[in-house]
Amino acid sequence: MNFLEKYNIKLTNPELLETALTHSSYSNEHHSPNYERLEFLGDAVLQLITSEYFYKKLDVGEGELSKIRASFVCEEALAQYSKDVGLDKYIKVGHGQLKDINDTIIADCFESVLGAIYLDKGFEIAQKYVITILEPYINEHHIFLGDYKSRLQELVQTDRKTLEYVLAKEEGPSHDKVFTFDVVIDGITYGRGTGKSKKEAEQNAAHDALKKQAIKGEEDVFKKYTS
Repeated sequence: MNFLEKYNIKLTNPELLETALTHSSYSNEHHSPNYERLEFLGDAVLQLITSEYFYKKLDVGEGELSKIRASFVCEEALAQYSKDVGLDKYIKVGHGQLKDINDTIIADCFESVLGAIYLDKGFEIAQKYVITILEPYINEHHIFLGDYKSRLQELVQTDRKTLEYVLAKEEGPSHDKVFTFDVVIDGITYGRGTGKSKKEAEQNAAHDALKKQAIKGEEDVFKKYTS
């Protein structure tokens, strides 16, 4: 397991890393420790690191800080970070879990590995590790939200604008349709998305609108303070 080498991290106690990557389903079968305690610790460390980072970087109120931090430490975000690091390939699960190493487990392991790094190397190394991984996403105003339609609706309602999803194209045979939807706000198209279902296409269209920073909201905060 050399996935931490690219961050110039080598744990003095490699057993910590083994534990950080061991799911309870595996530990139950092999009577070994699992990652849950390290996850608990890593979660607290991650909250502190990101809280300090956004506090120093953004001159906004508590509510905005909480929203922005939450978007970068949600399950979707942590799972993506784990995949960037490459630690997802080393997670140990029991036989019954082998076909379901889902994003929840992968996200948990980002926190447990962080907990292991913190215990072994201290706060400064853990902090550098987290910021190195998160900062590219922060600088490009990446959106980790999952339900993009709900977030878009929330932002549009704040400005009292009308929002609708308009079917732009429907292609392919009946058993293999591809749908394309436009996001239309106050009569103006702000995003487009495609998908195998109407729901997927609408979510992708909402994501497109948010990524383009087409409306006012937390994306404008980043544009103002991270440019």
